[in-house]
Amino acid sequence: MKPYEINHMIIDDEFDGEEFVTANFTHQNKDYSITFQKADLEIMNTWVFEEGTSLPANLSDHMIELLREDVKKRI
Repeated sequence: MKPYEINHMIIDDEFDGEEFVTANFTHQNKDYSITFQKADLEIMNTWVFEEGTSLPANLSDHMIELLREDVKKRI
């Protein structure tokens, strides 16, 4: 069983000359967002949404790899 659930995914094709993939997911009852470059799935940013605001998220390398593989399969 995955430690997270992807709720929504957006693929931005050719935004300002680059393509990005953003996945919104839930992990341990918190909502997160992670954005990768579409070409190589390099992380652009990660956010956690708490109390009506967004803060930079500190995700483990293991969690990032799980998300990267899941996103790769979906695109």
